[in-house]
Amino acid sequence: MTRFGSVTVVAIACVLSVSACTAPSQSGAASADALVLADGYELGGFNPVAGYGAAGEAKMYDGLVRIGGGDGLPPLEPGLAVEIPTANDDATVWTATLREGVVFSDGSAFDAADVVATYEAILDPASASEARSSFDMIDEVVAIDDSTVEFRLAYSYAPFPTKLLIGIVPSEAVAEPGLAAESPLNRAPVGTGPYVLVDLSPDRAEFEANDNYWGGAPEVKKLTLLYVPDDNTRAQRMASGEIDGTNLPPLLAQSLDGREGMSLSANVSADWRGVSLPTNSPVTGNRDMRLALNLAVNRQAMTDGVLGGYGRPAATPVPPVFGDSYEPTAVFEYDPAAARQILSDGGWIPGPDGIRTRDGQRAEITVMYNSTDTVRRDLAQAFASDAVAVGVEVTLEALSWDRIDPRIGVDSTMLGGGEEPFDADTQVYRTLDSSFVAPGVGSVYDNAADYSNPTVDAALDTGRRSLDPAVRAEAYREMQRAYVADPGYVFLVFLDHTYVSKDSDWTMSGPVLEPHSHGVTWGPWWSLQTWTRTS
Repeated sequence: MTRFGSVTVVAIACVLSVSACTAPSQSGAASADALVLADGYELGGFNPVAGYGAAGEAKMYDGLVRIGGGDGLPPLEPGLAVEIPTANDDATVWTATLREGVVFSDGSAFDAADVVATYEAILDPASASEARSSFDMIDEVVAIDDSTVEFRLAYSYAPFPTKLLIGIVPSEAVAEPGLAAESPLNRAPVGTGPYVLVDLSPDRAEFEANDNYWGGAPEVKKLTLLYVPDDNTRAQRMASGEIDGTNLPPLLAQSLDGREGMSLSANVSADWRGVSLPTNSPVTGNRDMRLALNLAVNRQAMTDGVLGGYGRPAATPVPPVFGDSYEPTAVFEYDPAAARQILSDGGWIPGPDGIRTRDGQRAEITVMYNSTDTVRRDLAQAFASDAVAVGVEVTLEALSWDRIDPRIGVDSTMLGGGEEPFDADTQVYRTLDSSFVAPGVGSVYDNAADYSNPTVDAALDTGRRSLDPAVRAEAYREMQRAYVADPGYVFLVFLDHTYVSKDSDWTMSGPVLEPHSHGVTWGPWWSLQTWTRTS
Protein backbone atom coordinates (compact mmCIF):
# COMPACT_ATOMS: atom_id res chain seq x y z
CA MET A 1 0.00 0.00 0.00
CA THR A 2 1.33 3.45 -0.84
CA ARG A 3 2.00 5.82 2.05
CA PHE A 4 0.90 9.08 0.45
CA GLY A 5 -2.54 10.49 -0.05
CA SER A 6 -4.56 11.09 -3.19
CA VAL A 7 -4.01 14.84 -2.86
CA THR A 8 -0.27 14.33 -3.37
CA VAL A 9 -0.86 12.10 -6.39
CA VAL A 10 -3.13 14.69 -8.00
CA ALA A 11 -0.60 17.45 -7.29
CA ILE A 12 2.19 15.50 -8.94
CA ALA A 13 0.00 14.84 -11.95
CA CYS A 14 -0.65 18.59 -12.26
CA VAL A 15 3.07 19.36 -12.14
CA LEU A 16 3.81 16.70 -14.76
CA SER A 17 1.18 18.24 -17.00
CA VAL A 18 2.64 21.72 -16.67
CA SER A 19 6.21 20.58 -17.21
CA ALA A 20 5.20 18.52 -20.24
CA CYS A 21 3.64 21.56 -21.89
CA THR A 22 6.20 24.22 -20.93
CA ALA A 23 9.90 23.74 -21.37
CA PRO A 24 12.13 25.50 -18.82
CA SER A 25 13.68 28.68 -20.07
CA GLN A 26 17.36 28.40 -20.96
CA SER A 27 17.90 32.14 -20.72
CA GLY A 28 16.86 32.61 -17.12
CA ALA A 29 18.71 34.29 -14.29
CA ALA A 30 21.06 31.33 -13.77
CA SER A 31 22.84 32.15 -17.06
CA ALA A 32 23.88 35.58 -15.70
CA ASP A 33 25.28 36.66 -12.35
CA ALA A 34 21.91 36.41 -10.63
CA LEU A 35 19.53 33.82 -9.24
CA VAL A 36 15.80 33.81 -8.59
CA LEU A 37 14.70 31.26 -6.00
CA ALA A 38 11.28 30.45 -4.57
CA ASP A 39 10.90 29.58 -0.91
CA GLY A 40 8.02 28.28 1.17
CA TYR A 41 8.94 30.39 4.18
CA GLU A 42 7.87 33.94 4.94
CA LEU A 43 10.37 36.70 4.29
CA GLY A 44 11.61 39.02 7.00
CA GLY A 45 12.44 38.25 10.60
CA PHE A 46 16.13 38.70 9.74
CA ASN A 47 17.25 39.41 13.30
CA PRO A 48 19.82 37.13 14.98
CA VAL A 49 18.76 38.44 18.38
CA ALA A 50 15.37 36.83 17.71
CA GLY A 51 17.09 33.57 16.69
CA TYR A 52 17.46 34.07 12.95
CA GLY A 53 20.31 32.05 11.45
CA ALA A 54 21.22 30.17 14.64
CA ALA A 55 22.62 27.31 12.55
CA GLY A 56 24.85 29.67 10.59
CA GLU A 57 22.79 29.83 7.41
CA ALA A 58 22.21 33.61 7.26
CA LYS A 59 23.54 35.24 4.08
CA MET A 60 23.66 38.75 5.60
CA TYR A 61 25.51 37.85 8.78
CA ASP A 62 28.57 35.99 10.03
CA GLY A 63 29.05 34.22 13.32
CA LEU A 64 32.36 33.81 15.10
CA VAL A 65 32.47 30.32 13.54
CA ARG A 66 30.83 28.78 10.48
CA ILE A 67 30.16 25.26 9.27
CA GLY A 68 32.21 23.52 6.61
CA GLY A 69 30.85 21.26 3.92
CA GLY A 70 31.36 17.62 3.04
CA ASP A 71 29.80 14.31 4.02
CA GLY A 72 29.15 13.49 7.66
CA LEU A 73 29.12 15.79 10.67
CA PRO A 74 30.37 19.15 9.35
CA PRO A 75 33.51 20.68 10.81
CA LEU A 76 33.40 24.10 12.42
CA GLU A 77 35.66 26.67 10.77
CA PRO A 78 36.73 30.17 11.80
CA GLY A 79 34.33 32.95 10.83
CA LEU A 80 34.62 36.31 12.50
CA ALA A 81 37.06 34.63 14.87
CA VAL A 82 40.53 33.99 13.45
CA GLU A 83 40.50 30.45 14.89
CA ILE A 84 38.08 28.19 16.72
CA PRO A 85 37.75 29.62 20.24
CA THR A 86 39.59 27.77 22.99
CA ALA A 87 38.39 26.65 26.41
CA ASN A 88 39.91 26.51 29.86
CA ASP A 89 40.35 23.13 31.59
CA ASP A 90 36.70 22.73 32.61
CA ALA A 91 35.08 24.37 29.57
CA THR A 92 33.62 27.23 31.60
CA VAL A 93 35.63 30.00 29.90
CA TRP A 94 35.99 30.27 26.12
CA THR A 95 38.25 32.85 24.49
CA ALA A 96 37.77 34.14 20.94
CA THR A 97 40.26 36.23 18.99
CA LEU A 98 38.50 38.33 16.35
CA ARG A 99 39.36 39.26 12.78
CA GLU A 100 40.49 42.81 12.28
CA GLY A 101 39.50 45.08 9.41
CA VAL A 102 35.98 43.65 9.08
CA VAL A 103 33.15 46.13 8.47
CA PHE A 104 29.39 45.88 8.67
CA SER A 105 27.19 46.55 5.67
CA ASP A 106 26.49 50.06 7.04
CA GLY A 107 30.21 50.84 6.97
CA SER A 108 30.82 50.65 10.72
CA ALA A 109 33.79 48.69 12.05
CA PHE A 110 33.40 45.27 13.68
CA ASP A 111 35.01 44.70 17.06
CA ALA A 112 34.55 42.95 20.40
CA ALA A 113 31.88 45.40 21.55
CA ASP A 114 29.56 44.13 18.82
CA VAL A 115 29.98 40.51 19.94
CA VAL A 116 29.27 41.43 23.55
CA ALA A 117 26.22 43.51 22.58
CA THR A 118 24.74 40.78 20.36
CA TYR A 119 24.90 38.07 23.01
CA GLU A 120 23.75 40.40 25.78
CA ALA A 121 20.73 41.35 23.66
CA ILE A 122 19.85 37.68 23.09
CA LEU A 123 20.02 37.05 26.85
CA ASP A 124 18.21 40.25 27.85
CA PRO A 125 14.66 39.41 29.04
CA ALA A 126 13.51 42.67 27.44
CA SER A 127 14.26 41.16 24.01
CA ALA A 128 11.88 38.24 24.65
CA SER A 129 14.10 36.28 22.26
CA GLU A 130 12.93 32.80 21.31
CA ALA A 131 16.61 31.86 21.22
CA ARG A 132 17.37 32.92 24.78
CA SER A 133 17.05 29.50 26.43
CA SER A 134 19.44 28.04 23.86
CA PHE A 135 22.18 30.28 25.25
CA ASP A 136 21.40 29.86 28.94
CA MET A 137 24.87 28.46 29.65
CA ILE A 138 26.33 31.95 29.15
CA ASP A 139 26.82 33.85 32.40
CA GLU A 140 28.83 36.78 31.05
CA VAL A 141 30.45 38.00 27.82
CA VAL A 142 33.43 40.28 28.30
CA ALA A 143 35.51 42.30 25.84
CA ILE A 144 39.11 41.84 26.96
CA ASP A 145 40.19 44.27 24.25
CA ASP A 146 38.91 45.31 20.82
CA SER A 147 39.85 41.96 19.26
CA THR A 148 39.39 39.51 22.16
CA VAL A 149 36.15 38.26 23.72
CA GLU A 150 35.76 35.98 26.71
CA PHE A 151 32.62 33.92 27.21
CA ARG A 152 32.18 32.97 30.87
CA LEU A 153 29.71 30.13 31.35
CA ALA A 154 27.48 29.14 34.23
CA TYR A 155 28.49 25.49 33.82
CA SER A 156 30.90 23.36 31.81
CA TYR A 157 29.68 23.12 28.25
CA ALA A 158 31.81 21.17 25.77
CA PRO A 159 29.93 21.99 22.53
CA PHE A 160 29.99 25.75 23.11
CA PRO A 161 31.51 26.55 19.67
CA THR A 162 28.15 25.54 18.13
CA LYS A 163 26.66 28.55 19.94
CA LEU A 164 28.97 30.85 18.00
CA LEU A 165 27.32 30.22 14.61
CA ILE A 166 24.68 32.90 15.14
CA GLY A 167 25.27 36.20 13.37
CA ILE A 168 26.77 39.29 14.99
CA VAL A 169 25.02 42.66 14.72
CA PRO A 170 26.40 46.17 15.35
CA SER A 171 26.28 47.24 18.99
CA GLU A 172 24.43 50.39 17.91
CA ALA A 173 21.57 48.28 16.54
CA VAL A 174 20.84 46.79 19.98
CA ALA A 175 21.83 49.76 22.15
CA GLU A 176 18.24 50.32 23.27
CA PRO A 177 16.54 47.34 25.01
CA GLY A 178 13.36 46.19 23.33
CA LEU A 179 11.47 43.32 21.81
CA ALA A 180 13.60 41.46 19.28
CA ALA A 181 10.49 40.78 17.20
CA GLU A 182 10.01 44.53 16.73
CA SER A 183 13.62 45.46 15.94
CA PRO A 184 14.37 47.22 12.62
CA LEU A 185 16.91 44.42 12.01
CA ASN A 186 14.03 42.12 11.09
CA ARG A 187 13.44 44.07 7.87
CA ALA A 188 16.70 45.98 7.48
CA PRO A 189 19.48 43.62 8.55
CA VAL A 190 22.98 45.00 9.17
CA GLY A 191 25.70 42.37 9.20
CA THR A 192 29.14 41.44 7.97
CA GLY A 193 27.94 38.70 5.62
CA PRO A 194 28.47 38.11 1.90
CA TYR A 195 25.09 39.58 0.87
CA VAL A 196 23.16 42.75 1.66
CA LEU A 197 19.37 43.10 1.60
CA VAL A 198 18.42 45.94 -0.74
CA ASP A 199 14.64 45.54 -1.04
CA LEU A 200 11.93 43.68 0.85
CA SER A 201 8.22 43.20 0.34
CA PRO A 202 5.91 40.48 1.71
CA ASP A 203 6.50 38.22 -1.29
CA ARG A 204 9.94 39.30 -2.54
CA ALA A 205 13.40 39.97 -1.11
CA GLU A 206 16.34 41.19 -3.17
CA PHE A 207 19.96 40.80 -2.11
CA GLU A 208 23.16 42.10 -3.66
CA ALA A 209 26.69 40.84 -3.21
CA ASN A 210 28.73 42.59 -0.54
CA ASP A 211 31.73 43.69 -2.58
CA ASN A 212 33.55 44.58 0.65
CA TYR A 213 33.06 41.14 2.16
CA TRP A 214 36.08 40.12 4.21
CA GLY A 215 35.97 36.64 2.64
CA GLY A 216 36.02 38.01 -0.92
CA ALA A 217 33.26 39.42 -3.09
CA PRO A 218 30.78 36.72 -4.23
CA GLU A 219 30.59 35.98 -7.97
CA VAL A 220 26.80 35.59 -7.82
CA LYS A 221 25.97 39.28 -7.71
CA LYS A 222 22.21 39.24 -7.13
CA LEU A 223 19.85 36.91 -5.30
CA THR A 224 16.06 37.26 -5.41
CA LEU A 225 13.89 35.25 -3.04
CA LEU A 226 10.19 34.84 -3.76
CA TYR A 227 7.74 33.80 -1.05
CA VAL A 228 5.57 31.05 -2.55
CA PRO A 229 4.05 29.06 0.33
CA ASP A 230 2.25 26.41 -1.72
CA ASP A 231 4.42 23.41 -2.69
CA ASN A 232 2.51 22.74 -5.90
CA THR A 233 2.73 26.35 -7.04
CA ARG A 234 6.49 26.38 -6.53
CA ALA A 235 6.79 23.16 -8.50
CA GLN A 236 4.71 24.59 -11.35
CA ARG A 237 6.76 27.79 -11.44
CA MET A 238 9.91 25.69 -11.53
CA ALA A 239 8.52 23.55 -14.32
CA SER A 240 7.62 26.63 -16.39
CA GLY A 241 11.15 28.03 -16.11
CA GLU A 242 10.10 31.05 -14.06
CA ILE A 243 12.64 30.45 -11.30
CA ASP A 244 16.13 29.01 -10.97
CA GLY A 245 15.49 26.80 -7.98
CA THR A 246 13.27 25.87 -5.07
CA ASN A 247 12.81 23.49 -2.17
CA LEU A 248 10.14 20.81 -2.66
CA PRO A 249 8.86 17.72 -0.86
CA PRO A 250 10.60 14.63 -2.26
CA LEU A 251 7.75 13.24 -4.36
CA LEU A 252 7.17 16.58 -6.06
CA ALA A 253 10.90 17.04 -6.56
CA GLN A 254 11.11 13.59 -8.18
CA SER A 255 8.39 14.56 -10.64
CA LEU A 256 10.68 17.26 -12.04
CA ASP A 257 14.01 15.45 -11.88
CA GLY A 258 15.64 14.93 -15.26
CA ARG A 259 13.24 17.12 -17.17
CA GLU A 260 14.87 19.45 -19.65
CA GLY A 261 17.23 21.85 -17.91
CA MET A 262 16.42 20.78 -14.32
CA SER A 263 18.02 18.54 -11.72
CA LEU A 264 17.06 17.23 -8.30
CA SER A 265 19.60 17.42 -5.47
CA ALA A 266 19.34 16.22 -1.90
CA ASN A 267 21.27 16.90 1.27
CA VAL A 268 21.34 14.55 4.24
CA SER A 269 19.88 16.16 7.34
CA ALA A 270 19.49 15.51 11.05
CA ASP A 271 15.92 16.82 10.64
CA TRP A 272 13.57 14.30 12.22
CA ARG A 273 9.83 13.86 12.17
CA GLY A 274 8.01 12.11 14.98
CA VAL A 275 4.87 11.95 17.07
CA SER A 276 4.96 13.24 20.63
CA LEU A 277 3.34 11.06 23.29
CA PRO A 278 2.39 13.44 26.13
CA THR A 279 2.71 11.92 29.59
CA ASN A 280 -0.35 13.96 30.65
CA SER A 281 -2.57 11.90 28.38
CA PRO A 282 -4.39 8.90 29.92
CA VAL A 283 -3.45 6.90 26.81
CA THR A 284 0.04 7.98 25.79
CA GLY A 285 1.03 8.45 29.42
CA ASN A 286 0.99 4.65 29.68
CA ARG A 287 4.43 3.09 29.17
CA ASP A 288 3.07 -0.05 27.49
CA MET A 289 1.20 2.11 24.99
CA ARG A 290 4.29 4.15 24.15
CA LEU A 291 6.40 1.06 23.59
CA ALA A 292 3.69 -0.68 21.54
CA LEU A 293 3.21 2.31 19.23
CA ASN A 294 6.95 2.35 18.54
CA LEU A 295 6.81 -1.30 17.50
CA ALA A 296 3.63 -0.82 15.47
CA VAL A 297 4.94 1.68 12.92
CA ASN A 298 6.58 0.66 9.66
CA ARG A 299 9.31 3.28 9.41
CA GLN A 300 10.89 1.82 6.30
CA ALA A 301 7.56 1.94 4.45
CA MET A 302 7.22 5.60 5.42
CA THR A 303 10.75 6.33 4.22
CA ASP A 304 10.12 4.60 0.89
CA GLY A 305 6.58 5.86 0.34
CA VAL A 306 6.20 9.30 1.91
CA LEU A 307 9.83 10.35 1.35
CA GLY A 308 10.39 8.55 -1.92
CA GLY A 309 13.51 6.98 -0.41
CA TYR A 310 15.00 10.36 0.54
CA GLY A 311 15.56 9.69 4.22
CA ARG A 312 16.16 7.06 6.87
CA PRO A 313 14.09 5.44 9.64
CA ALA A 314 14.46 7.09 13.06
CA ALA A 315 14.06 5.50 16.49
CA THR A 316 15.71 8.27 18.52
CA PRO A 317 16.71 11.86 17.65
CA VAL A 318 20.33 10.72 17.03
CA PRO A 319 21.05 9.87 13.36
CA PRO A 320 23.88 7.58 12.18
CA VAL A 321 25.83 10.61 10.95
CA PHE A 322 26.84 11.25 14.56
CA GLY A 323 29.34 8.43 14.34
CA ASP A 324 30.60 7.20 17.72
CA SER A 325 27.73 9.00 19.46
CA TYR A 326 25.19 6.87 17.58
CA GLU A 327 23.99 3.61 19.13
CA PRO A 328 23.11 1.17 16.32
CA THR A 329 21.23 -1.19 18.66
CA ALA A 330 18.83 1.55 19.78
CA VAL A 331 16.12 0.80 17.23
CA PHE A 332 12.56 -0.47 17.12
CA GLU A 333 11.88 -3.31 14.74
CA TYR A 334 8.58 -3.24 12.88
CA ASP A 335 6.71 -5.88 14.91
CA PRO A 336 2.94 -5.31 15.13
CA ALA A 337 2.45 -8.77 16.68
CA ALA A 338 4.74 -7.84 19.56
CA ALA A 339 2.93 -4.51 19.88
CA ARG A 340 -0.43 -6.28 20.23
CA GLN A 341 1.00 -8.63 22.84
CA ILE A 342 2.46 -5.79 24.92
CA LEU A 343 -0.88 -4.00 24.87
CA SER A 344 -2.81 -7.13 25.82
CA ASP A 345 -0.38 -7.96 28.64
CA GLY A 346 -0.74 -4.39 29.87
CA GLY A 347 -4.51 -4.66 30.12
CA TRP A 348 -5.43 -2.96 26.83
CA ILE A 349 -8.13 -5.34 25.57
CA PRO A 350 -9.68 -5.15 22.08
CA GLY A 351 -13.34 -4.14 21.95
CA PRO A 352 -15.98 -5.25 19.43
CA ASP A 353 -14.75 -2.62 16.95
CA GLY A 354 -11.11 -3.68 17.38
CA ILE A 355 -10.13 -0.60 19.41
CA ARG A 356 -8.66 -1.43 22.80
CA THR A 357 -9.73 -0.24 26.24
CA ARG A 358 -8.08 -0.39 29.64
CA ASP A 359 -9.97 0.27 32.88
CA GLY A 360 -12.67 2.00 30.87
CA GLN A 361 -10.22 4.18 28.91
CA ARG A 362 -10.54 3.81 25.16
CA ALA A 363 -7.23 3.68 23.25
CA GLU A 364 -7.83 6.74 21.12
CA ILE A 365 -5.54 9.72 20.62
CA THR A 366 -5.46 12.86 18.52
CA VAL A 367 -2.43 13.68 16.39
CA MET A 368 -2.15 17.28 15.29
CA TYR A 369 -0.04 18.40 12.34
CA ASN A 370 0.61 21.65 10.55
CA SER A 371 -2.01 22.08 7.84
CA THR A 372 0.42 23.49 5.25
CA ASP A 373 2.97 20.66 5.48
CA THR A 374 2.23 17.78 3.08
CA VAL A 375 5.03 15.57 4.39
CA ARG A 376 3.75 15.81 7.96
CA ARG A 377 0.25 15.11 6.71
CA ASP A 378 1.32 11.97 4.86
CA LEU A 379 3.43 10.73 7.78
CA ALA A 380 0.50 11.33 10.14
CA GLN A 381 -1.79 9.30 7.87
CA ALA A 382 0.73 6.45 7.75
CA PHE A 383 1.11 6.54 11.54
CA ALA A 384 -2.68 6.42 12.03
CA SER A 385 -2.95 3.44 9.68
CA ASP A 386 -0.27 1.49 11.55
CA ALA A 387 -1.71 2.38 14.96
CA VAL A 388 -5.25 1.22 14.17
CA ALA A 389 -3.81 -2.11 13.01
CA VAL A 390 -2.81 -2.81 16.63
CA GLY A 391 -6.04 -1.46 18.13
CA VAL A 392 -5.26 2.24 18.70
CA GLU A 393 -7.54 4.79 17.08
CA VAL A 394 -5.89 8.00 15.85
CA THR A 395 -7.84 11.11 14.92
CA LEU A 396 -5.88 13.52 12.73
CA GLU A 397 -6.29 17.28 12.94
CA ALA A 398 -4.73 19.69 10.43
CA LEU A 399 -4.22 22.98 12.24
CA SER A 400 -2.17 26.16 12.21
CA TRP A 401 0.69 26.33 14.71
CA ASP A 402 -1.07 28.94 16.83
CA ARG A 403 -3.90 26.46 17.36
CA ILE A 404 -1.54 23.54 17.97
CA ASP A 405 0.62 25.27 20.58
CA PRO A 406 -1.91 25.42 23.48
CA ARG A 407 -2.67 21.70 23.13
CA ILE A 408 0.86 20.29 22.83
CA GLY A 409 0.97 19.15 26.45
CA VAL A 410 -2.22 17.08 26.10
CA ASP A 411 -2.56 15.91 22.49
CA SER A 412 0.06 14.26 20.30
CA THR A 413 1.73 16.35 17.61
CA MET A 414 3.65 15.53 14.44
CA LEU A 415 6.82 17.40 15.29
CA GLY A 416 10.16 18.06 13.67
CA GLY A 417 13.55 18.70 15.24
CA GLY A 418 17.25 19.01 14.69
CA GLU A 419 17.53 22.81 14.63
CA GLU A 420 21.22 22.80 15.59
CA PRO A 421 22.55 19.37 14.57
CA PHE A 422 26.28 20.04 14.68
CA ASP A 423 26.76 18.34 18.06
CA ALA A 424 24.87 15.55 19.81
CA ASP A 425 23.98 17.89 22.69
CA THR A 426 22.29 20.49 20.53
CA GLN A 427 20.57 17.70 18.60
CA VAL A 428 18.89 15.96 21.56
CA TYR A 429 19.02 17.90 24.82
CA ARG A 430 16.02 20.15 24.29
CA THR A 431 13.94 17.25 23.01
CA LEU A 432 14.50 14.80 25.89
CA ASP A 433 15.84 16.49 29.01
CA SER A 434 13.32 16.65 31.87
CA SER A 435 14.38 20.16 32.92
CA PHE A 436 11.89 21.42 30.35
CA VAL A 437 8.99 19.72 32.12
CA ALA A 438 8.95 22.52 34.71
CA PRO A 439 6.46 25.30 33.88
CA GLY A 440 8.00 28.28 32.12
CA VAL A 441 11.25 26.54 31.17
CA GLY A 442 11.98 26.69 27.43
CA SER A 443 9.32 26.81 24.75
CA VAL A 444 6.30 24.56 24.26
CA TYR A 445 8.36 22.57 21.75
CA ASP A 446 11.17 21.80 24.21
CA ASN A 447 10.46 18.26 25.46
CA ALA A 448 6.95 18.53 24.06
CA ALA A 449 6.04 15.12 25.52
CA ASP A 450 7.04 16.15 29.08
CA TYR A 451 9.27 13.08 29.02
CA SER A 452 11.26 12.25 32.14
CA ASN A 453 13.88 9.52 32.49
CA PRO A 454 16.65 9.88 35.15
CA THR A 455 19.10 7.72 33.17
CA VAL A 456 18.56 9.81 30.05
CA ASP A 457 18.98 13.01 32.06
CA ALA A 458 22.23 11.83 33.63
CA ALA A 459 23.69 10.81 30.26
CA LEU A 460 22.71 14.11 28.68
CA ASP A 461 24.35 15.98 31.54
CA THR A 462 27.59 13.99 31.17
CA GLY A 463 27.58 14.50 27.42
CA ARG A 464 27.41 18.27 27.60
CA ARG A 465 29.92 18.76 30.44
CA SER A 466 32.78 16.43 29.54
CA LEU A 467 35.61 17.53 27.25
CA ASP A 468 36.66 13.92 26.58
CA PRO A 469 35.21 12.83 23.19
CA ALA A 470 35.14 9.17 24.23
CA VAL A 471 33.24 9.94 27.44
CA ARG A 472 30.79 12.11 25.54
CA ALA A 473 30.17 9.47 22.86
CA GLU A 474 29.52 6.73 25.45
CA ALA A 475 27.13 9.02 27.32
CA TYR A 476 25.03 9.55 24.20
CA ARG A 477 25.02 5.84 23.40
CA GLU A 478 23.83 5.15 26.95
CA MET A 479 21.14 7.80 26.54
CA GLN A 480 19.81 6.07 23.44
CA ARG A 481 19.78 2.63 25.08
CA ALA A 482 17.85 4.02 28.03
CA TYR A 483 15.45 5.89 25.78
CA VAL A 484 14.36 2.93 23.63
CA ALA A 485 13.57 0.96 26.79
CA ASP A 486 11.19 3.73 27.83
CA PRO A 487 10.30 5.94 24.83
CA GLY A 488 8.45 9.24 25.01
CA TYR A 489 7.86 9.81 21.29
CA VAL A 490 7.46 7.78 18.15
CA PHE A 491 10.35 9.08 16.08
CA LEU A 492 9.65 8.11 12.49
CA VAL A 493 12.19 9.35 9.94
CA PHE A 494 15.18 11.54 9.24
CA LEU A 495 14.60 13.53 6.07
CA ASP A 496 16.89 14.18 3.18
CA HIS A 497 16.04 17.70 2.06
CA THR A 498 15.22 17.80 -1.64
CA TYR A 499 15.65 20.67 -4.07
CA VAL A 500 15.21 21.28 -7.79
CA SER A 501 17.47 23.71 -9.62
CA LYS A 502 17.93 24.87 -13.17
CA ASP A 503 21.09 23.53 -14.78
CA SER A 504 23.81 26.17 -15.20
CA ASP A 505 27.54 26.59 -15.60
CA TRP A 506 28.09 27.45 -11.95
CA THR A 507 30.18 25.23 -9.69
CA MET A 508 27.69 24.94 -6.85
CA SER A 509 27.97 24.17 -3.16
CA GLY A 510 28.80 20.60 -2.21
CA PRO A 511 26.90 18.54 0.37
CA VAL A 512 26.38 19.63 3.97
CA LEU A 513 24.48 18.13 6.90
CA GLU A 514 21.35 20.25 7.13
CA PRO A 515 19.32 21.24 10.20
CA HIS A 516 15.57 21.32 10.60
CA SER A 517 15.29 24.52 8.57
CA HIS A 518 15.50 23.69 4.87
CA GLY A 519 14.46 26.53 2.66
CA VAL A 520 16.59 27.86 -0.17
CA THR A 521 19.13 29.28 2.26
CA TRP A 522 20.27 25.62 2.28
CA GLY A 523 20.38 23.07 -0.54
CA PRO A 524 22.75 23.88 -3.42
CA TRP A 525 22.73 27.51 -2.25
CA TRP A 526 23.94 27.06 1.36
CA SER A 527 27.37 28.58 0.55
CA LEU A 528 26.31 30.68 -2.42
CA GLN A 529 29.17 33.09 -1.80
CA THR A 530 31.66 30.35 -2.79
CA TRP A 531 30.11 29.61 -6.20
CA THR A 532 32.39 29.98 -9.19
CA ARG A 533 31.97 29.68 -12.94
CA THR A 534 32.94 26.35 -14.45
CA SER A 535 33.92 27.97 -17.72
